Parts: sequence; structure tokens; C-alpha cells
Amino acid sequence: MSDAQTATTEEKPTELKRVMGPKLLLLFIVGDILGTGVYALTGEVAGEVGGAAWAPFLVAFFVATITAFSYLELVTKYPRAAGAALYTHKAFGIHFVTFLVCFTVMCSGITSASTASKAFASNLVTGIGVDASENTVTVIALGFMALVAVVNFRGVGESVKANVVLTLVELSGLLMVILIGVYVFTQGEADFGAVTTFETSEDKSAFIALTAATSLAFFAMVGFEDSVNMAEETKDPVKTFPKIMLTGLGITGTIYVLVAIAAVAIVPVGELADSSVPPLLRVVEAGAPGLPMDTIYPFITMFAVANSALINMLMASRLLYGMAKEEVLPKQLGLVHPTRRTPWASIIFTTLISFGLIIAVTRFMGDEAISTLGGTTALLLLGVFTIVNVAVLVLRRDRSDREHFVAPTVLPYVGMVTCAYLVGPWTGRDGSQYQVAGGLLVVGVVLWVITWFINRAVYGKRTYIRDVDDLDTKGPVN
Repeated sequence: MSDAQTATTEEKPTELKRVMGPKLLLLFIVGDILGTGVYALTGEVAGEVGGAAWAPFLVAFFVATITAFSYLELVTKYPRAAGAALYTHKAFGIHFVTFLVCFTVMCSGITSASTASKAFASNLVTGIGVDASENTVTVIALGFMALVAVVNFRGVGESVKANVVLTLVELSGLLMVILIGVYVFTQGEADFGAVTTFETSEDKSAFIALTAATSLAFFAMVGFEDSVNMAEETKDPVKTFPKIMLTGLGITGTIYVLVAIAAVAIVPVGELADSSVPPLLRVVEAGAPGLPMDTIYPFITMFAVANSALINMLMASRLLYGMAKEEVLPKQLGLVHPTRRTPWASIIFTTLISFGLIIAVTRFMGDEAISTLGGTTALLLLGVFTIVNVAVLVLRRDRSDREHFVAPTVLPYVGMVTCAYLVGPWTGRDGSQYQVAGGLLVVGVVLWVITWFINRAVYGKRTYIRDVDDLDTKGPVN
């Protein structure tokens, strides 16, 4: 399946302590992938393809796994914490392209966190039994993002041990759905005939419906790329990363497929796709009506998506801070609070962007707000993954003196084509996702141009990325 290019087997020294072994790394990867996507979008995926809702998750798993091979080659060849920006910069050396990749990753974190905030608000009103209007849910989502900003400002150390606890909570909610599915099956009440039923919406062909649903389901698979930022803290990353990342993807892919099968076997697709109630909550209510799980489940979901929102906003604000410090964005965005030592200006800026996204997307998309924000996250990252798959091929010319994983040559080509295909409008992706993504990137380009002009006219210096490692492009998590 792959091999290792051998030269120097001894690990180069790193400033960070190598504390992560295989078990902790596995939990870290699984925890980053699990989260908002499957909790919030299973119903939307089912609405696209009917009972075969497991199929888009399976296809998304294969696309993510193919791209993971490219990340594995690059992270073992360049085990540093700058991720996609580092690979893009080494492959092409074009500062503006590196900036765009970095800004795109940042935007995907904000859209992911905004998706989580809407899911959080929806589960909160359901959990406390309030019949709230869409405006009330939006206000709760905004309040939640403000709370995330406060926590972000106070400073939160992202520890691996905390990630383990949060992962187990997220995992428990999904295992609950799977176990309920098994129980309903043993009682002879599950409709597994629905699992093989492929129903398309809006007169789409089966292929277009599948690709549209896959474009959405891909949001549930994001997060695996985040683990590359732990390379400098992993024991023997050359040997550990390949098997652990692929194992983590395999575990989450299996869980997603089983959750989707249980969902459509217990709840009719029409009800599952109704966004007025969180989809997996419907499954729990229908499959175990005599148990209090339907009371507990919304709060498990809230816990899972709250974790996703906090980590993504931490990532987005730090990325913006890094770009400001590199002077490719206005330096005012790099201001740090004198006592908290947190980047308050970038925290405020990214929070305001999330506010704008939540309000605008809710106003124009209504019940489709969560799927629009989640789909936009997948769109942005699929564009980044396309570039990473190209970069791994370009960097084959850069000979390394270290032992590193080498992906089968055909896979980066397949990953490049499939990711690029899923970016395009021919997949049936909703046009609103391109509008949201395009608007965010326009903001980035405008800020770059303003910074370039000020640097040139006032300070008489170039606008370029001096040290790509300082960007630390941590990707979004679910």
C-alpha cells in the first residue's frame, strides 16, 4: 500500500517535547474528526439520496483517506507545525498563494464554528423543551459565539488529555445511536429495506445526488489534516503517523456509516431530513421511547459541538494573529492583551465575521443555514486539499535526507482530481456556499491589498511571508 523512503532514520531535534504515542495520537485524530458534521448533517445527507445515506459518508471517507496519504508523505518529510501553508510554500514559493491557503484554512475554521453554534442553539432549545422561533435560535447562537470569544480571550491551553475526555463524550453519543439501531433490529422493528433505497431530490440524477450529498458529508470527515500539527510532539512520527492516521480515519468512517444506517432504518427519511429537530435526536426518540435518552442526548450533542466551536475559533484567531505578525495583513490584527497575552484584536475580528455569517446565512437560507455553513467548510477545505495533492507531487523533486512515508504515486493524482471535482458546481452544490466562500476570500484579498499598499507607500517594504512556520495553519475540526 505504501513504502518508506529510507535515508536517515534518526529523528531531527525539535523544540517541542515528543509526548504523543500511538494511543494518544489515535484519540487525538478520532476526536478531531468526530463532531458537528455527523451530529448536524445526517438528515440533510439523507434528504439528498434517501435511505442510502451511508453511501455519501463512505465516498467522503475514501476521498479523505486518499488525501490523507498525501498529508502522510508531507508530514513525515517535513514534520513541522505549519501544515498546508508550509507544503504550498515549499512547492510553489508564491507568497500570495501561501497567504490564500492560510486565509482559506482560517475561514474554514470560522464557518465550521458557525455551523457548530447553530447546532448548539438548536439542541439547546430542544433539550430544554422550548418552542423557539428562528430568530431566538439565532440570538442563542450569537450568544454562544460571544461566550466562545470570552473563553478564547481568557486563554485556553489545548491539552491532549482534555481532548481525550471530549472525544469519549462525542463518541458516546454516536455509539448510543448505533446501539439503539442494534436494539431496534433485534426487536424486528428496523426497516433495513430503506437502507438500500436510493431516492434523489429535485429531479437530480443518481450520480449528481450522490456527489452533492458527498460534498456535504465531507464536512464530517474534516479534522484528520489537523493532526499534522502534532508532528513535532509525536514519538517516531515516520512510523507512527501512517498507521495511526489511517486507523483513525477507518474508525470514524465505520462509525459514520453505521450511524447513517441506524438512522434511516429507524426514522423515515422525510422526518430525518426535517431540520426542525436535530436528526440524531429523532433517532434516539424513535428507537428508545421508553428511556430518558431523548432528554440527555441534546446535551451530549451540545457538548460535542461546543468543543468543535471553541477549538476552531482558537485556531482561526491564532492564524489571523500569525498573518498579522508576518505583516501580510494589517498589523493591528496582531495586537496582544498585555496581561492575558491573548490576541484580542484577532479574536474580536474573527468573532465579528462569525456573527456576520450566522446572521446573513440564517436570514437568506433559513432552515438550510447549518447545511450551508457546513457545506462551505467542506468547499473551502476541498480546495486546500486539491493544492496539497498537487504539492506532494511537485515536492517529489525535493530530495530529503530523512526517512519518510511515500504515498503510492497514483493516489495524489486521484486525490487531486476527486477533490477538484467536488469543489465544482457540477456536483449540485448549492450556489449559496460559493457566495459565502467567495465573500470570505474577497475580505482576505482586500485586507492583503490594503496591507500591501500601506507597506509599500508608508514603510517602503515588501509584503511577503517571512517565516511560514509562524503561521501554524491548524485546520478546522468537527
